[in-house]
Amino acid sequence: MLYRLTWSSVNIEPDVVTQPQFSASIEVNWFFLMNINQLKWQILTMGKPSLSLLSLILVTVNLFAAPTETIQTLDTGSGVLEGSLLIPDTPQNTIPVVLLISGSGPTDRNGNNPWMTNNSLKFLADALALNGIASLRYDKRGIAHSASAAVQEEHLRFEHYAADAAQWVNKLKRDKRFGAVTVIGHSEGSLIGMLALQQQPADAFISLAGAGQPADLLLKRQLKSQPAHLLNSSLAIISSLKAGKTVAPIDPVLAPIFRPGVQPYMISWFQYDPAIEIASLKIPVLILQGSTDLQVSMEDASLLAKAQPDAESMVIQGMNHVLKDSAIEVNVNLDTYNHPSLPVNTELVSVITAFISRVKGLSHPPQATASMSIKTED
Repeated sequence: MLYRLTWSSVNIEPDVVTQPQFSASIEVNWFFLMNINQLKWQILTMGKPSLSLLSLILVTVNLFAAPTETIQTLDTGSGVLEGSLLIPDTPQNTIPVVLLISGSGPTDRNGNNPWMTNNSLKFLADALALNGIASLRYDKRGIAHSASAAVQEEHLRFEHYAADAAQWVNKLKRDKRFGAVTVIGHSEGSLIGMLALQQQPADAFISLAGAGQPADLLLKRQLKSQPAHLLNSSLAIISSLKAGKTVAPIDPVLAPIFRPGVQPYMISWFQYDPAIEIASLKIPVLILQGSTDLQVSMEDASLLAKAQPDAESMVIQGMNHVLKDSAIEVNVNLDTYNHPSLPVNTELVSVITAFISRVKGLSHPPQATASMSIKTED
């Protein structure tokens, strides 16, 4: 099925859209639809129920003493990145840890950006801590507290994000407090995680709402609903970028997507096929997709699962792109994108915990109790 929403009432400040550190990384299932009179924001998704549900291994959670959250920094050699390390107080000798990689655009360590606050990655980290799993989530270069690591738009490449993630993996692997290291990539972070693991191997990988096709194909699919003149121009630009050639001049209507400064980034991004990259991983892989995701389809998850037949895969019923419980109805679904107190889907947490427990070799997950608080250290 095809779900589409056009918002004609959304006001987007031009200076926000064109911020270099924000605009080079484009969420492949969100794009700006321009016409002569107005700016519209359109969401497309195609869903094909091609994945079978695996049996859910339910795990229970344990309320350890309050987890401790500390600020971590990483000197990349071209700027300093900042992240949050959340460690549960657990009697385990070595604690399993995950690296959480956020999606595209100006998305920070908590899963938020200037247009929406949902705390999806923060809540996922909190929930994993309840299960005795540490986590590191970070602001990408140019974003929030990693702003000092921004690269000029024309010099930014997709490989910058992969190299940054690989350095974070290395940092976690060298920390003797931690045992198994798992990389969790959300949305565009899924592809970033795949590439990072080829530079710096870890113990396991989880693709969370990750695209299964190269970005150029996704953009072409999304643009099919555009007026003929914009569609033809866009397809020609995409084909040129796919071939490694920049395009000038650009129709001002298409500049928010294809302006000259962002084209080198898109060229670097288009060369990667998530299906090929996930197939190269020789570690345990889990592919997770929400059934009410408006941005990434179950077809994408199916492509990843087909490419990596040894992977575990699961559709989380009722989970949308920001990891919250939601109906498929568009207005209801999108309301969760700006719901900062709504927790993440509980089944998601159970599935991730069970997977990491198997990777770590735990035969008896901890028993459940109530809620938790977090103490913060400088």
